Amino acid sequence: MKKIIELKNVTKSFDGEVVLDDICLDIYDNEFLTLLGPSGCGKTTTLRLIGGFETAGKGDILFMGERINDVPPHKRNVNTVFQRYALFPHLNVFENVAFALRERRVPKAEIEEKVREMLALVALTGFEKRSVTSLSGGQQQRVAIARALISRPKVLLLDEPLAALDLKLRKDMQQELKKIQKATGITFVYVTHDQEEALSMSDTVVVMSEGRIQQIGTPIDIYNEPTNAFVADFIGESNILDGVMLRDRRVSFSGQSFDCVDAGFGEKEPVDVVVRPEDVDIVPEDKGQLKGVVTSVTFLGVHYEIIVDIGGFKWMIQTTDFVDVDEHIGLYIEPDAIHIMKKSQYSGMYGDYSSFSNELDELSNAESEAEE
Repeated sequence: MKKIIELKNVTKSFDGEVVLDDICLDIYDNEFLTLLGPSGCGKTTTLRLIGGFETAGKGDILFMGERINDVPPHKRNVNTVFQRYALFPHLNVFENVAFALRERRVPKAEIEEKVREMLALVALTGFEKRSVTSLSGGQQQRVAIARALISRPKVLLLDEPLAALDLKLRKDMQQELKKIQKATGITFVYVTHDQEEALSMSDTVVVMSEGRIQQIGTPIDIYNEPTNAFVADFIGESNILDGVMLRDRRVSFSGQSFDCVDAGFGEKEPVDVVVRPEDVDIVPEDKGQLKGVVTSVTFLGVHYEIIVDIGGFKWMIQTTDFVDVDEHIGLYIEPDAIHIMKKSQYSGMYGDYSSFSNELDELSNAESEAEE
């Protein structure tokens, strides 16, 4: 695929604080790429740099091979859909979508044809004369997308556009956005802190933290092969444990040794071990590779979320099998369910689920101490 945008060693600071630290990123033609991370990680700043709303302190931004650092937003072949849709309340749906074409003095017949094409694309045919203030949040979102797409930009930037919608509308719009991107062939660059959104819509996910890119990959790669403890914890749930590689495809953690599928680490090298909650099997205690005591059981409709104390470390297990609190159980883990990561600055910060079982007790204790 052809590169559309390249960020080369881009750094950006605000008031002396570095918010983007030597970012390198390639974005390709007809790609749905999502910048994913917590608040303050630099994802929106990255989007604004691409759109021309911020300028890089260091590094270069290339569009179709040409440097665009100093090109203003209106001269870039890029449009943006913001979290607040910024629709014109005094204009109806048709005129909101037609606005950019009228500014360019496009012939009336061509405007009508393109607006109707865009409204059909976002499933708003028949809404032409409606006031935008009478529309639902999801419908307003569709108008904003149609307005951004009508001038056929090479890239569409979307800054958390679904954040204001309720859960059902958000899920509906996730599917709609993916369909629209595929139908138009326009590159989408999407910003979100919602892991489910990123995994369900994207061709490529860029996980960010503290102004740096932590990992770039497909949703499946990001979920199944996280590069460090931050990514493993941020994308879904993870049990993250201290381990030691005994040799290729053999690792020790939680006081036991296990077969795994990873190789290439040093002998006796300290590592982080990731085991996803859905990859753990509950077995009778005498048949478990690990043994523990159930401290919490939560029913979530499709499965149970179970917290198990194993030597003081709280594991999370997601299973359709019911077990009761205080029950002694065994855990069995297949070799391909054990993922090995090198130690990083995030090691030791994530992966224990003590708060799931102790949080209410701690709050109760705090309240008791305050009353005393």
